[in-house]
Amino acid sequence: MRTSLPGVRKAAVVVLTTGALLTVSPLAAPAHAVPVPPIASKGAILVNNATGTAVYTKTPDTRRQMASTTKIMTAAVVVHTKGINLNHVVTVKQSYRDYVVRQGASTADLKTGDKVTVRQLLYGTMLPSGCDAAYALADLLGKGTTQAARTQSFIAKMNQTATSLGLKNTKFDSFDGISKAGNNYTTPRDLAKIASYAMKNGNFRAVVAAPKYVTSATTSTGGKRTYTWYNTNQLLGSYKGAIGIKTGTGTAAGPCLVFAATRGDKTFVGVTLNGADRYKDAAKLLDFGFGSSTAQTMQLRSLPQGAERD
Repeated sequence: MRTSLPGVRKAAVVVLTTGALLTVSPLAAPAHAVPVPPIASKGAILVNNATGTAVYTKTPDTRRQMASTTKIMTAAVVVHTKGINLNHVVTVKQSYRDYVVRQGASTADLKTGDKVTVRQLLYGTMLPSGCDAAYALADLLGKGTTQAARTQSFIAKMNQTATSLGLKNTKFDSFDGISKAGNNYTTPRDLAKIASYAMKNGNFRAVVAAPKYVTSATTSTGGKRTYTWYNTNQLLGSYKGAIGIKTGTGTAAGPCLVFAATRGDKTFVGVTLNGADRYKDAAKLLDFGFGSSTAQTMQLRSLPQGAERD
């Protein structure tokens, strides 16, 4: 999420916390006794996806801003909507483009009048972190007679899902992570649970595992337009076994990363919040889980010039 919103760009980092003590805990450490990795991120967790057991934590229950990792829940609500048709066609509204311009937000660069599917909007939301694509999804699935009412209704669904997952330290006030009041927060533990929930859906997994997505849409005049989106998650294609899932960046949130990787019969889901080097931190945590040393030699997949960064 890129934003020039005054309350986001210029605000000092605010940490909402349920406990002032910083804790680092190698819970259920791997049997191979890999040293506990030092990481720069202010909050982090690594979870064994099969058991739900945290094998590493650092201030796991401290509330923090989450920036565009918010979109994990946005997409999760969509793919878990009963009867959702991912091939349903949506017409792009000018208001979606106006929104990203007004907010200075990351965008899928959807063109007004283009006809795109829900599936394409999911890719546009999760790969280039398109706030315009997220807006379109919220507008489509929310209830109400106005766009404002529908987006608020959709955000309410996000919060209802969080409640159903038993999350007590998560709240959404936006569909994309752009929070005017800073009332959009989570914790590493809660965000890992959201990620695990989302990753249960095969359509979601396919989206977040794609380093690149090329698709076409019908324009307002009946022509064809090609969209090419690159995944802002540079861990994909860089760390062996990485399968997703989402980046996020904001002034209050700092650089954030929700990640997952599978090697053999092991899958780990992790979160780093407010980290100076989120990718190295993620690689270190995954190495801790897998008992490997990939982080030492990992070279990040580069993004083409002009591709969205988040």
